[in-house]
Formats: sequence, structure tokens, C-alpha cells
Amino acid sequence: MYPEEIVVPMKEELTENGFSEMLTAEEVEAQLAKPGTTLVVINSVCGCSAGTARPGVLLAVAHAAKKPDFLTTSFAGFDIEAVKTLRQHLMPYPPSSPSIALFKNGQVVHFIERHQIEGRPAQVIAQNLLGAFEQHCN
Repeated sequence: MYPEEIVVPMKEELTENGFSEMLTAEEVEAQLAKPGTTLVVINSVCGCSAGTARPGVLLAVAHAAKKPDFLTTSFAGFDIEAVKTLRQHLMPYPPSSPSIALFKNGQVVHFIERHQIEGRPAQVIAQNLLGAFEQHCN
């Protein structure tokens, strides 16, 4: 598990911008049982990928005409129980962090894996998400 002093600033980049944390399996299950769309960011310490994933997500949410009903996050290597449960819902995708998932009525409708984040600027990640929001959000 990562030290809290490393993780907290990376968590806050999302939570200070309207994202709710899912810290337990029960919180994940309760959230994904809600009707509507839920954006889930599996946050990560990885500087090269997470360093563009978080800004890309924030950029997309800030500029979206259609937005997910819920903005949520869990931290890989820290929120162990929540991420394990999320990964069960993300099957058949392999574990990937950071990663970004859009759920609609509890089902994955869009997923961005680490290899689709790595080496790409925040604007490219945002454009990917904006397309998914336009297609799946009200």
C-alpha cells in the first residue's frame, strides 16, 4: 500500500473538483446500483499516465455539454477493497491503473485503459471522454 502522504494530493486533485471517493466494496456496489451514468477514475501514483489522466478527466468534465450523473474515484494500491470490486465490474478488461470507466445503469459502456492514456496529452484523453459523454450521458 502506498504511503498516505503520497496519495492524498493525487486524490485531492479529483475530490476538490467534485469527485466522490469510493473506499469500500459496499460503496462501489451501492454506486453502481444507481440508475444513470457514473464516471469512475481509478487513480494511480504512476506519474506519466496518471499525471495526464487526472487533468484529462477534469478537462472533459469542465467542457462537456452532457455530463455523467456521478463523478467517482478510487485509488489503486490504496483503496484496495474498492478497486478490487471495481475490477470485477470491469471484466473482461485486465487490471489497469490509471484507468477511466463510464458506467450506465451499472454496465461498462466506455473504458480507457492505461495503455490508451500513457504518452497522450490531457487534451486527447478529454476528447475521448467527451465523445463517450455525448453518446451515453443525458
